[in-house]
Formats: sequence, structure tokens, C-alpha cells
Amino acid sequence: MADLHSIVIVGNGVAGMTAGDTLRRLGYDGALTIIGEEPHATYSRPALSKVALAPSEDLDVGTLPDPTHGGTELLGRTAVGLDTDGRTVSLDDGTQVGFDGLIIAAGSHARRFTDSARELTLRSLDDAAVLKRHLLDRPTVTVIGGGPLGMEVASGAVGLGCPVTLVHPGTPMELHLGSLLGSILTDAALEQGLRVIDAMVSTVQEFGEGMTVTLTDGSELTSDIVITAAGDLPNIGWLEDSGLLAGGRLIADDRCRITDRIVAAGDVTWINGPSGVGRKPIWTTAIEQGKVAAAALLHGDDAPALDHPVYFWTDQWGQSLKMSGPIPSGEEDPVVVEGDLADRAAVLHWPGSGTAAALNMRMPIPRLHRLAATETVA
Repeated sequence: MADLHSIVIVGNGVAGMTAGDTLRRLGYDGALTIIGEEPHATYSRPALSKVALAPSEDLDVGTLPDPTHGGTELLGRTAVGLDTDGRTVSLDDGTQVGFDGLIIAAGSHARRFTDSARELTLRSLDDAAVLKRHLLDRPTVTVIGGGPLGMEVASGAVGLGCPVTLVHPGTPMELHLGSLLGSILTDAALEQGLRVIDAMVSTVQEFGEGMTVTLTDGSELTSDIVITAAGDLPNIGWLEDSGLLAGGRLIADDRCRITDRIVAAGDVTWINGPSGVGRKPIWTTAIEQGKVAAAALLHGDDAPALDHPVYFWTDQWGQSLKMSGPIPSGEEDPVVVEGDLADRAAVLHWPGSGTAAALNMRMPIPRLHRLAATETVA
């Protein structure tokens, strides 16, 4: 777009940083401002569960490559409003930042049941510091949510010597990995002492010096702390009066466009793609959307549409798993390409689902993607 002289990126996570770097790589040489709610430079968010649960007091999440966009970074500032007609973003300190083009990469925040300091979440580097301080005292812990974050947190807490109960409806990890791999990771967790309760949570509240979790069947669990890992909520409150939301969602097309001058990427974004409207709050998806959003802002219809394999990885309970492709169908048994499932070390292929996984096996990510895309039995 020829008249883009000032671009603002709201969000300094990996989606925002990638978008900024991509703008420069594609030749944009105008003014660039990045607004980041956290005071920290961009860091690896998936590393937080490892950092918070390591036995040392170190909070090093590893370093990401320095951004190449050279933009003006306004860190520790929060966007509180957007005027699309006036092309300005309002910040929490009362200032306004004008733009010709806008990239919304504001991320998301953790769901919570209470405002109690004994209900912990893990979404930021500051959250990790607080969680680590608690876990090093080896409290009793209730983890709410059996997805990747909940299971990784539970794994680390058990490893630190904490008695841990995890509450989750159904088999943990099944919604993210399918029944086979979910069961394998759950079995490993049970072997290491995790207590798993198949239930839904009704309420969470402080009780004395601890917390009480009430389940929908009326039973209660008590522990020193609660760690809630029950999903996230996109940071869209500042967009309520912008006219951009549809049914309470920020929905972009398959080029991450909201309007000709506004694009979106990362956890804040729903994509209207071939399979319908969906949101994938995954690190690698945020990176790919950041690239596409920047290209679409500059080149419109000439920019490529989103087209990247879904990639997910987790380390928990001594198990390392990488998966490429959609969640495999429960009706399809995988082909064991290498290794042996009985040993929990195998490369698996679901040709009908377009999915491949490496469980406790070394496999380069490009090779895993190629295997997942193979339509025939490996």
C-alpha cells in the first residue's frame, strides 16, 4: 500500500515481533511503533512452564534473536482504545499513537476463577516468577485443566516434590493429541504420582490459609494453592468500541486482514479459513500469522494466504512429543514408522488424518512435516 508511512503494532510477543521483522524484510522503510504491555523484550512463552518449574531460582527463558525491525518500542504500555476513523490507538497513560496501518497482535490472558493471590496462572514472565516462589516451598497443589500447560505445570510441580491433583473432564491431553497419545501421557503422569480427577470445576475460593475447589458433583478439594490452566481469553477489551469485533471476536480472513489498513495475528485472532472460523493459540501459528499479516498489510490480495502445517510440541513426565498436522481421528490407528509404542518411543503416521508424531524419538521438524503430508502408508 503506497500511502503507508506509519505502522503501529499492538503486541510485542512473537507474532508482533515477527510482523515487524517481516515488514522490514519486505521493504517497508516508514515509521514503526511497537506497543508492548509487558516491560520485557520478546521472549519464548512456551519456555515459561520449564522456567517456572526448574529447581533453581533462575528465570532465564532463553534468548530469541534480536528483532531486526528497528521500530520504536513502547514497553509497559497497554492499548485501551482504538479509533478506526481517526486512525489512533489510545494508551493507558493517556497518549495516542497515530497510524496509517495497524497490526493487532495483542495476545491473550489466562482464564481465572478468582482474584486470590493463591490462584496462580502462567502466561507471562512475571507469572513464572510468582509461581516459582510458591512451588519451591513444596505446597499442596490443585491444577485445573489437563491441556498442555496444565500437564506441563503438574509434571514440574511433582518433580519439585509437590503433592499435585489435576482436575480435568475426560483424559488429559486428548483434545490436543487424540485418545492414543493423550492416554500415553496420562499413564506416564499417573505412574509418577499425579492424582487425576475426571470432573468439571464449579467454584474456587479461599478457605483459611488455602484454597477450596468445588466440583460440579458437589465434592471439594483443598490445597495450599490452585494453578489454573483452563485456557485463555483474547485481549480484545480495548476493541469493544472499534467496530471491528463480530460476535465478540476479532475475525480476520485467510490473509489475516480485518480491513485494508488493519490486520491481526496471534492469539487474539480468529481466522475465517476453509474449515470455518477458528483460533489456534499456538506459538508456531503466531509466527506464521505474523508473517502473513505483515505481507497482507503491504500487498493486499497479492500477499500469500495462510498455508502452513500445524505444529505442536510438549515435554512432560519425562516424555517428549512433537506432532505435525491436525488431531488424528480416533477411528484411525496410526502406522508405527519407527520404534515401538510399547516402549513409548515411536514415530507415528496417520495418513488419513494428515498427521505424524514423534514420541521420544529424534526427528527433524521438516521431516515430520513431510511424513504428515504423505497420503500413503509410510
